[in-house]
Amino acid sequence: MSHERTIGGVRIPAFLYGTAWKESETKRLVTLALENGFRGIDTANQRKHYHEVGVGEALREAFAAKKVKREDLFLQTKFTHIDGQDQRLPYDPNAPVIEQVRQSCASSLENLGVDVIDSYVLHGPSTRDGLAPEDTEAWDGMEEMHAAGKVRLLGASNVSRAQLELLLKHAKVKPLFVQNRCYARTGWDRATRALCREHGIVYQGFSLLTANRRELDLPDLRSIAKRTKLTPSQVIFRFALKVGMFPLTGTTSITHMKEDLAVLAHDLTDDDVKKIESIAG
Repeated sequence: MSHERTIGGVRIPAFLYGTAWKESETKRLVTLALENGFRGIDTANQRKHYHEVGVGEALREAFAAKKVKREDLFLQTKFTHIDGQDQRLPYDPNAPVIEQVRQSCASSLENLGVDVIDSYVLHGPSTRDGLAPEDTEAWDGMEEMHAAGKVRLLGASNVSRAQLELLLKHAKVKPLFVQNRCYARTGWDRATRALCREHGIVYQGFSLLTANRRELDLPDLRSIAKRTKLTPSQVIFRFALKVGMFPLTGTTSITHMKEDLAVLAHDLTDDDVKKIESIAG
């Protein structure tokens, strides 16, 4: 059974490799991820937490060595507002936000060594509640990049259901991805996932393990793991896929890379899903 989806002619693998917090190890780990079967790479033009240049170095070598073709790779990066950046900015801090988007996108294309980005994501609204003018201006800039053919699809991360509703009302080009930190205690972000389903938006879940360490040790989950001969981590990832979520993993372990992708060959019962859905929410 294939868990890939194709949207707007873009093939989206069900499992993405996340590159946050990898620093000088980014190139090596992206290379390992590609060698072990990952065909979706997530990054951001935010030097504070990501090393986009390192991703690009790994891609250039993989393309040159013919280990992977560009057309077989789903590449996702993000525009990050100035409040989420450190001093290593990819744009002029005094420029209007729409110009910052242009500069950041141009920088990402150069960093990654590609002609087009498959998914360009607004890296979180600038405010906790609602959308600020700079958020809608950033989205307008992202739509401009889409119209120019520099990015294929658009998305948003770290958004609440209410913020996503506002973005859908504003957007001329609707978001096709939402990427959120996914907590069991919120029913695995149930409300936002429901809105995504309603609008045909792919929900990407990150920190599925690190945000839910307590849940990984619960008896129900360990019982499912024992019966299915999966690790608790694999059960969480397989659950995510079962409910229509595309998970991210940021593992630095080759063993875990292989285990993470191996869940695509397994399944859970409807009862398993119900138990995990109700673990803490």
